[in-house]
Amino acid sequence: MTSRAPLIRARLLAWYDAHARVLPWRTGPQAHAQGARPDPYRVWLSEVMLQQTTIAHATAYFLAFTGRWPTVGDLAAAPEAEVMAAWAGLGYYARARNLIACARAVAGEHGGVFPDTEAGLLALPGVGPYTAAAIAAIAFDRPANVVDGNVERVMARLFRVETPLPSAKPELKALAATLVREDRPGDWAQALMDLGATVCRPGPPLCRACPLTEVCAAYASGHPEDYPRKTAKAARPHRRGVAFVLTRGGEVALVRRPDKGLLGGMLGLPTTDWTNEAPSGVLARASAPAEADWRAAGAIEHVFTHFSLTLEIMRAEGAAGEALVWTPVAEAERSLPSVFRKALRAGLENLL
Repeated sequence: MTSRAPLIRARLLAWYDAHARVLPWRTGPQAHAQGARPDPYRVWLSEVMLQQTTIAHATAYFLAFTGRWPTVGDLAAAPEAEVMAAWAGLGYYARARNLIACARAVAGEHGGVFPDTEAGLLALPGVGPYTAAAIAAIAFDRPANVVDGNVERVMARLFRVETPLPSAKPELKALAATLVREDRPGDWAQALMDLGATVCRPGPPLCRACPLTEVCAAYASGHPEDYPRKTAKAARPHRRGVAFVLTRGGEVALVRRPDKGLLGGMLGLPTTDWTNEAPSGVLARASAPAEADWRAAGAIEHVFTHFSLTLEIMRAEGAAGEALVWTPVAEAERSLPSVFRKALRAGLENLL
């Protein structure tokens, strides 16, 4: 199959020239051919935002960030609390902390200029092998092997890889590497991503629209949707807890979560620990942020990557407590992570 690499590349790049997605962080293939290059800052920011996030969801955040902080120097100079609040709703909040650290490293140690090699990019805070390869290829036209979930799916079908994911990841990455060349590496990386996202998609692929059906082993088998093979997932654990909505007029009491751990460094509602069993009424009240007339206000469900969560909501008004950050309700609704935004709304609307 690798002997057909020139054919595979020619067909996919021709398809990309005609069908490339228009995205706000991209330089299209026609502009690229005329010498235009994407801004490394915008490539880096988009890649960080797109980790475990859909393009549709990330785009609004990308436009807001680049409108507010148009350069890496602007982002580096921004107060951390403002960046974390602007990130709220994107999830995976360690990415936001790494974003700030990386921007400050680029601004402070590299004169505001991103390194143009994978090795240099890998030395930046929060930049892993995938992100370094993506920036190197897309922003600097380095022949880097850029492999995300879309590319893994294309490789698994193109070469009909029988090893199930996640065990197949090294094999799929090695197969993708056989197709990387010095010619148009950034366009090649994006062409593979686009093919996987729009044609060779999860579930039944759109093989009639694919430029590679003639050389695709899974298509030849008659069952391309059976690839990539996958190991059965374990059941997602479920946790329970109580969240406290303590209001004072038009303000709500928030707390700063510890820097390490889930939602680290973010403002959130006070809660009990999240455990396998629902906390008893006595334990829940002992965890309340203040002595008050706490009343039940329903419950919310939320799903994280590694577990699902039920939060019972308790509501009280007019009390004060230590180490609380009193925040206007409207501001809290804009800046809180999704799970706390749900809990706040339930506390305000569902008092029983």
